[in-house]
Amino acid sequence: MILRDLLRVLGSSDRRNGRNLTHEEAFRAFDTILSGNESEIRIGAFLIALRWKGVTVEELTGFARAARERATIPCRDVSGLVSLCTPLDGYDAVPPLEVAAGLVATGAGARVLIVTDRCVPPRRGLTAASVLEHLGPGISWDPADAESCVRQVGFGAVSAAGMLPALLNLRRVRSEIGVRTPLQTVEKLIVPPTASVVVGAQQGPVLGTAVETMAGLGHPSSIVLQGRGGGIVPSLKKRTRGIEVAGKHQVPLVVEPADFGLQSDQEPELPLFGPPDEGQGSGDNPILVKAAGDVVDAVLKGEGGPERSATLLTAAIVLKAVGRVLTLAEGVDAAVTSLDSGAALGVLEKLRARR
Repeated sequence: MILRDLLRVLGSSDRRNGRNLTHEEAFRAFDTILSGNESEIRIGAFLIALRWKGVTVEELTGFARAARERATIPCRDVSGLVSLCTPLDGYDAVPPLEVAAGLVATGAGARVLIVTDRCVPPRRGLTAASVLEHLGPGISWDPADAESCVRQVGFGAVSAAGMLPALLNLRRVRSEIGVRTPLQTVEKLIVPPTASVVVGAQQGPVLGTAVETMAGLGHPSSIVLQGRGGGIVPSLKKRTRGIEVAGKHQVPLVVEPADFGLQSDQEPELPLFGPPDEGQGSGDNPILVKAAGDVVDAVLKGEGGPERSATLLTAAIVLKAVGRVLTLAEGVDAAVTSLDSGAALGVLEKLRARR
């Protein structure tokens, strides 16, 4: 009954008579969605109504807090932790280099937790989970195991659905809706509230909303970046916009690859094998999964090219977000050392040994 009442508040049939939800209303709405007490039809209508209206910071923070309360989140008291928040439905032709960047940042002294899942609709694209599955370590469905990885090795990757199984019940709704809704934003914010955060944001005016949401959630520091495909990996062809948040302070962040000698006319890409079968995506294609994993493996083993450059830039952003370095230039230097010394590859080998 809660969603039916709130749909009236949103003015789903007459926008002029609707209004935004308060933080408390948004919290109750998402809590009831996760409880399993609402029909898929009503949940879909609610999500579409929000997309049509435009979601606010108060609504997003309310949704995220409801999800966090129901989730089993690891690493709540792990110091020096940075969480990488990227699209759970993945990428179509972009290699998920946040895996390589996270391993490089760990080799440079950071503690890294990636929140991910595999083949999440509607895109069903390539994610960190796809890459880690191919490389050997895989991801942890058990939050306690993910925390153990972080404490022992410095790097962990946890399934969002493992932390919050109710997300699995929303997969069919996501698939049927077929367009982005606030759910895509909320699910990647199920992270330890004490962690520093690097969050990917879509292009356009949503950057400000994403930044205000991170400020409202109270993380010690965060960087919101409009990376390729809505992720955290910056472009090598042009500057990438972002904003750094520390408490109440917000500072524009511009990632200009030419400043670090990393500019390229070519972006990291994956081969194309024609359109996917109906209902499938890149993450279902074993050839593309292997290609993405091989890209990360090659970077860690010292191969050059745009994949290495993008990994170094992303790792520098991660290190800056968690306070290991003060500037991106220092971050790039630390990332180069981690990669060329074999420290990053050593992290991967330790993860493999745990399995």
